[in-house]
Amino acid sequence: MRRQSPSPDNVRAVEDDAEHKDPLGFLPFTGTAKQVANWVAVLLGVWILLNGVGMIGDGFKGIAGDRAQELFSFAENPFVGLAIGIVATAIIQSSSTTTSIVVGMIAGGLPLNIAIPMLFGANVGTSVTSTLVALGLAGNKKQFQRGFSMATVHDFFNLIAILIFFPLEIFTGFLGKTATAISPSLSGQGDGVVSGIFEAIGDFIDLITEPLVGLAGTLAAPLGDVWGGVALAVVGIVLILFSIQFIGNILTALLVGKAQEILYAALGKNAFVGVLSGATITTLVQSSSTTTALTVPLAASGKFEVRTLFPFVVGANIGTTVTGLIAAFSASGAEAEAAMAGALVHTLFNTFAAILILGIPFMRKLPPLCSDWLAELATKNKLYVVAWIGGIFFILPILAVVISNALT
Repeated sequence: MRRQSPSPDNVRAVEDDAEHKDPLGFLPFTGTAKQVANWVAVLLGVWILLNGVGMIGDGFKGIAGDRAQELFSFAENPFVGLAIGIVATAIIQSSSTTTSIVVGMIAGGLPLNIAIPMLFGANVGTSVTSTLVALGLAGNKKQFQRGFSMATVHDFFNLIAILIFFPLEIFTGFLGKTATAISPSLSGQGDGVVSGIFEAIGDFIDLITEPLVGLAGTLAAPLGDVWGGVALAVVGIVLILFSIQFIGNILTALLVGKAQEILYAALGKNAFVGVLSGATITTLVQSSSTTTALTVPLAASGKFEVRTLFPFVVGANIGTTVTGLIAAFSASGAEAEAAMAGALVHTLFNTFAAILILGIPFMRKLPPLCSDWLAELATKNKLYVVAWIGGIFFILPILAVVISNALT
């Protein structure tokens, strides 16, 4: 397809939204001083995130003790774990948050085999954000149809990936075994130079997070192991929710211009460049929603086809897993290895899904074809939108659990 310049209106809309969300917009200075303040705030946000994950890990240890497997026995059915991941992420609208919370729980003793389906579900649940973005175009039928197709292509990609890799993981444990084999080096628990480097990173993170996590644990101790653990875990979840939103808003305000440059430079090139660009943008701004906010208006304008922009949202899936990898460094000892394995499962799942679905021609065509079909229906009757959001993100997970329980 012939490369065209993006609409100035689309560019301004994203820039204005980024400025509006800038958490430090109240500061009275600009230029270099403001840039330095923003980057210091990003580091502060990462520190808060790491503390939050550490608190969840310690809190979960207090709640479960040595009974984590028993406590989560209800989620041993992988469909239950998948449903938890989908619904939780659809409500929170952030797969990074769900992943960070699950990584913290793994560090606290949650078995990896129970956590993996939750991480799979986080991929599906996060797609609701792009669908909601498209609803803002409902006033114009043609724009809505193109924009809704762009938004839901993310849904269909994730659903196809789940249909392939979820059964594969249940029957073979392929992703879990691969992640477990890699995790010792990345968590600093293995041998060699690479492991030594990551061990040093982990030790540094322990050093900067122990004071706050330790203080929180001391304050929660009078409540007892269980209720103290609950209090610690709740505080950790609040810190993660805040920090990811905070980091995402600041990085978007800082780098949305750079993100646009990367996206527009890659338009019209091959799928690999699109995936790499989408992953880079999402890693830079720590928000797959920003990648969506850039692609949906471009598709709605009619200047670019959904299949041209499709690789960018696939890349966003990979980029958003970076937060979980960062979160895994907050764990130490044996828990660090398990936490890193959990974060790696999410990364490997999205990477292998991208390679498989984009690498096979007929599979690459499926998500855009399905999203075009759904968008055509939704344009005729908006009830299809309601049915899609309610069905995929809430009713379908519940039905899957009910049916799987009935069969077992």
